[in-house]
Amino acid sequence: MGAEEDFKQVGAELADLGVQRSRMMGRPALKDQAGKVFASLQRDGAMVFRLVRDTPEHAAALQLPGASLFDPMGKGREVKDWVVVPHSSVDEWTDLAEVALGRPR
Repeated sequence: MGAEEDFKQVGAELADLGVQRSRMMGRPALKDQAGKVFASLQRDGAMVFRLVRDTPEHAAALQLPGASLFDPMGKGREVKDWVVVPHSSVDEWTDLAEVALGRPR
């Protein structure tokens, strides 16, 4: 599957938890029941997740090949609670989405 199809699959897997597909900065996103975005698909096919910095899950996500802190403007201003995970680690996306949603793995 491509990144967009995989993104939709993650949303479908979390739908029973009240997760809805939406948009953030013009990109497909996932929102929790309160309407807060916790994950989004990027133009390059990576997915970005809102994880709490200095947690084991945040550190583990940054250890995935090609993962990095999110720099939405590309100007060296990283948003430290958000981690970009490339499509090559798609097998981790649902688990990371659950953590970003606030559910333990």
